[in-house]
Amino acid sequence: MHKKIWVIAASVLVVSACGKKEAAAPAAAPVPAPVVAIAEEKILNIYNWPDYITQDMVANFEKESGIKVNYQTFENNEALQAKLVAGNTGYDLVVPGSVFAKSQIDAGLLAKLDKSKIPNLSKLDADIMAKLSNVDAANDYLVPWAWSYTTVGINKAKVAKALGNTPLPENAWDLVFNPTYTAKLKSCGIVYLDSVTEILPPAMHYLGKNAYSNEPADHKAAGDMLAKVRPHIRVFSSTQIDDLASGKVCVALGWAGDMNQAKARALENKSGVEVQVLLPKTGGLIFFDTLAIPKDAKHPGNAHAFIDYYLRAEVSASLTNELSYVTANKASVALVKPEMANDKTVFLDADALKTMVPPASFGNAARESMSNVFSAFKKGG
Repeated sequence: MHKKIWVIAASVLVVSACGKKEAAAPAAAPVPAPVVAIAEEKILNIYNWPDYITQDMVANFEKESGIKVNYQTFENNEALQAKLVAGNTGYDLVVPGSVFAKSQIDAGLLAKLDKSKIPNLSKLDADIMAKLSNVDAANDYLVPWAWSYTTVGINKAKVAKALGNTPLPENAWDLVFNPTYTAKLKSCGIVYLDSVTEILPPAMHYLGKNAYSNEPADHKAAGDMLAKVRPHIRVFSSTQIDDLASGKVCVALGWAGDMNQAKARALENKSGVEVQVLLPKTGGLIFFDTLAIPKDAKHPGNAHAFIDYYLRAEVSASLTNELSYVTANKASVALVKPEMANDKTVFLDADALKTMVPPASFGNAARESMSNVFSAFKKGG
């Protein structure tokens, strides 16, 4: 602590020639103590999704910066939302999905970025940032962590066996939403992500509705459709990588990035499982996961330092190479392994991109409506 020094001028009495006493001189104003910035302690608390960071990223950052990282994970956007709304999260850096981020910004749950502390922002792809402006108008609160799309993944051999003489449908969504197919695939296992905001949007899209509709009637329509396939769904899971790679299930409704990780893991384990990521004829749903600083973060400076570190081309490229998720770092593309860069289920080509549904968000009332529908759907089995 700095001691404050007060300087008090002595009062001087001056007697005039006529003998009258002059008033005492006023005391001088105290000199304020200098303002000293308190350095942040070398700690950074991160809250991210499972299986969503490279093996050595945290260790490399800690070694270079001297900042100790406490890294925890959540299973879905709903879990992160609950923490942010409750407040006093204890986290300095979180990774919300774009479907939730706009409402978090509007509710004042996230802090505005100090862009002067993130010089590597210049490496971000302007076109991708323009898409993200749908939820963060001036790109003031969010930095892309990675992006992919919601789709269908399969265990090729098990699906072929279960379908028998029935060929794969032209539209991959039929495998998870059409009872004609789900009834056959029940025997080898269908898994859905355990998250309302990952299941109802593709269900509404499959019905020809706005995937991000805020209308309760559209949520109900999706729920009515899902009820017909509910007896065929084996599990709601956040571990789809292992579910697919191990052969526990044969069909998954989830994230393409996780499915490609499952494909790589099955090859590494020599399990004989061949995972295939499908591109639905009517398109998948693109999503962004983003880096954001909670409003009550205790170590925002350290959070900015990590963001800037992540935006180095070689660091962003390592995430794509290891986890099959594309980043928004344009400078990193040249460092991506050729086999990954040429995989059209990772780096979508122009034709596939045209079919993809861009990200949007839901209001609080819509999320409550969807949650009620999803809960009823899960209980119906």
